[in-house]
Amino acid sequence: MSEFFLELFSEEIPSNLQKNLRENLLKSFNEFFLEKSIKFKKSSSYSTPNRLLILFEGVEKKIVLKSEEIKGPSTKSPDAALEGFAKSNGVSKKELFIKKTDKGEFYFYKTRSKKLDTHTLLEGAIPQILNKIQWKKSMKWSNYELLWGRPLKSVLSIFDKKKLNFKFQHFISSNSTFIDQEFEEKKKLFSDFKSYKNFFKKMDILIDHTERKDLIEKKFDIILKKRNINIDSNPKLLQEVVDLTDQPNVIVCEFDKKFLNIPKEILILTMQHHQKYFPTFDKKGNITNQFLVVANNKDKKGLIKLGNERVVEARLSDAEFFWQKDKAQNMVKKISDLKLMNYFKGLGNYFDKAQRMRKLGAIISDELLISKEKVELSASISKVDLLSEMVGEFPELQGIMGGYFANAQGFDKEISFAVSEQYLPVGSGTKIPKKPYSIALSLADKIDTLVGFFGVNQKPTSSKDPFALRRLALGIVRIIIENKKNFKIRDLINYSSSLYQDQGFKFENKSLQKELQDFLLERLKYYMKEENIRNDIIQASISSSNLDQSVIIFNKAKNLNKIINKQNGIDIISSYKRASNILESELKKEKIELSNTTDPGIFKTELEKNLFKKINELRKYFSSLNNDENFVQTLDNLASIKREVFDFFDNVIVNEDDLVIKKNRLELIQMMCKTFDNYVNFSLIESS
Repeated sequence: MSEFFLELFSEEIPSNLQKNLRENLLKSFNEFFLEKSIKFKKSSSYSTPNRLLILFEGVEKKIVLKSEEIKGPSTKSPDAALEGFAKSNGVSKKELFIKKTDKGEFYFYKTRSKKLDTHTLLEGAIPQILNKIQWKKSMKWSNYELLWGRPLKSVLSIFDKKKLNFKFQHFISSNSTFIDQEFEEKKKLFSDFKSYKNFFKKMDILIDHTERKDLIEKKFDIILKKRNINIDSNPKLLQEVVDLTDQPNVIVCEFDKKFLNIPKEILILTMQHHQKYFPTFDKKGNITNQFLVVANNKDKKGLIKLGNERVVEARLSDAEFFWQKDKAQNMVKKISDLKLMNYFKGLGNYFDKAQRMRKLGAIISDELLISKEKVELSASISKVDLLSEMVGEFPELQGIMGGYFANAQGFDKEISFAVSEQYLPVGSGTKIPKKPYSIALSLADKIDTLVGFFGVNQKPTSSKDPFALRRLALGIVRIIIENKKNFKIRDLINYSSSLYQDQGFKFENKSLQKELQDFLLERLKYYMKEENIRNDIIQASISSSNLDQSVIIFNKAKNLNKIINKQNGIDIISSYKRASNILESELKKEKIELSNTTDPGIFKTELEKNLFKKINELRKYFSSLNNDENFVQTLDNLASIKREVFDFFDNVIVNEDDLVIKKNRLELIQMMCKTFDNYVNFSLIESS
């Protein structure tokens, strides 16, 4: 067994491109090994800012291709087909033989078993695999035709401790690589991965990105415990600094405490997003003036620490200037300036949007039983922070800064909070607005956006959603369900559409209402699927209700999903299916029109009377329900009918010769099924 080892050395590759390449490259080589039936024990890929590596361990040196029969054209096919088959496989007609199969007689030929050398196969395959690499972003340089993430410098390739010889674009493969990314005249020969990895480890370079991640996390833990501080979990940022370093070293830096008066979101964004630093927090969750930097070298003279502190100091000085200037701008006076800021073609400017949100928010406030005036005021100032220099510099803080400005200018706390939370949730699983005014403003913003973009036919396609409308729709679904507050969404969509018309905007899309309702229902289905609810239960719950009952739809599905494989669930489904199957079967046999009424006066047995009584108890229960339905109780009640159902079907003949009796019994069964369907459409539930 041997080892295959490939290294691609280039100029520094960005983190996101590294991850994609090492995964895609490994996948391509795995597929090649599988296709050629080359056995191996383990495969892996690694990367540093300059090096991308593929490693296959326990690879067999030679492979044996066993002889096999290759099927050709039918004996009834024309001669041209037979000649083409022989030519394409490099055999003569004499080597073909006829064999009978289930589908008739066909020509076959038998290949010869042969041994292939893995070394040779790799030399031929590597250039082809590398040429097929698809980068998200790539570049050309000099006069070369090669498209690569960053300029490629060398290709090292070894199998069984011997150099693999091939040409890839303008590169000739070798068994050497650059050992210093800055001084490229220094090169070294290698014969295997172990010596390669150990050599760089002595230079404090960790080739394995997982080892770098573990090292960084250990250093974090030591520093945090020693200083009694914390950092927020940020896997994305951690992976980014792992891929930006190959000799990671964690340094503790500080900025002037005066900057702690700036809103913490500015501090966090400056450090995390712009500088790739890790802000720290005390045990109470307050941000501190200390931050952690993952450098790519040891800081013996403290120059790296000093440099990073100066960078943060400069950025925070700018942020402080913007903050002091922007919070002094009167938000109410700035509302009219939104007229100068376009929203979207065909949908007006941000002043128009704010006015629509104000009226839509007022309608929502009625359903939440909150102050209409406060909602209207929060909507009016909701977009003013887009005019600020702070949001111009940090666009990720829109809404959040508006909340801070409103608070600094003495607006009611509920209004300030609503402005800051208007864009929530920002992604799947993230925080949603919980307070009534925040809910009203967030829904008004999202509904207005969806109606507008659907109105001008800027809808998502199967593969593209440039305006993140799916995320907005899912946000509406989450706000409604997780706050357990149903809204008349269909009416809000219609009203929102009329607000656009009142402003003089005409929509091309005449199917706006239906399309947007269907779109929101699809997001509701997606949300329920993410909650691990069975697909048939999702369909059954949605088909029996409408968009305005999203909370009820979800809760019915969630509770049914919990018990579907337990005794209650089994009893419910078996009772319903037994009844519906017989009903469907009998109605197919004969054209019987049922009148939706059951006459207890012509019952012949106590079992009919018992079932009728039980169904009426269930009907009475459903007719007494309000919005506070106890879904667990409902399911218990549905399960409780099983004994009467099975006693009836085990002892009563539905298919009576007397047509009047037969029809009455079918109407009794239909009555039971319709009673069950008050919960969900059980006909769509699959039997276990």
